[in-house]
Amino acid sequence: MREFLDTISLPSAIDADTLLKVVYTVAVLIVAWLARLLFHRSIWKKMGYVQARYTVKKVFNYIVTALAAILIGSLWIADFRQVGTFFGLFSAGIAIALKDLFLNMAGWLFIVLRRPFSIGDRIQIGESSGDVIDIRLFQFTILEIGNWVDADQSTGRIVHIPNGQVFVNAQANYSKGFDYIWNELKVLVTFESDWASAKALLTGLATEQSASIIEDAKQKVDEAAKKYMILYSNLSPIVYTRVEDSGVLLTVRYLCKPRNRRNSENDLWERILQEFKKRDDIDLAYPTLRYYRTPADPRPR
Repeated sequence: MREFLDTISLPSAIDADTLLKVVYTVAVLIVAWLARLLFHRSIWKKMGYVQARYTVKKVFNYIVTALAAILIGSLWIADFRQVGTFFGLFSAGIAIALKDLFLNMAGWLFIVLRRPFSIGDRIQIGESSGDVIDIRLFQFTILEIGNWVDADQSTGRIVHIPNGQVFVNAQANYSKGFDYIWNELKVLVTFESDWASAKALLTGLATEQSASIIEDAKQKVDEAAKKYMILYSNLSPIVYTRVEDSGVLLTVRYLCKPRNRRNSENDLWERILQEFKKRDDIDLAYPTLRYYRTPADPRPR
């Protein structure tokens, strides 16, 4: 290869050694690209589990990128030493001009090392909420929930968020630490209703619905308490009472899975409506106007 390059007429600023390094660099990049392409196609056919396939693909990409960087760096390291001063000044200017880019890279390192969230977690960062579906060097991607859709269900939109946001916005993770969330259902009954019986009825329905997850929730609390200061003395559903303008407000507080919030509300509401329909002493309330007539004034005019 070197003898062939020596026979080529090159510009005075480029010698055969430099051109040879360029050729080797291009060859390394092509081989790395082909290796990634072939590997992705092979695991796509052999692995059916989406999350495992994604993880293996990401790990292979990191390995190939690191090896390519090492090979290319070893080719050019001597030249870098010769122009060290230039690159020092140049890198300082780049750092200032591309501070957001480096901030995103630092954010990626923070996400990878500290793992505030990982693929599959449901998170909220700033005003954006969703399920994490991808983490890259400069940004991570979520499948959005909420927004105009109620009860934390998916909107279908994919939102790309710069990694640097982990340093400037608080992150809420639905999936780490404690695997359940507290949900509240507000039931308003009229003043004439037997609110005490309604409260007992709601407590029983919520307890029956949550019975299958209470034991698991207690275990999750014990596990989370080893790492975080989480103290829950009571995980059973509870109903709170408050007086509103239109009636007595009974707020049902119960545990549910983050991704099952809407289904749990739906099931609980259907059972509440069915049970209230059987009772003559309980009625749902709504805003109303009431008029009262007073006796005519007996005083003479």
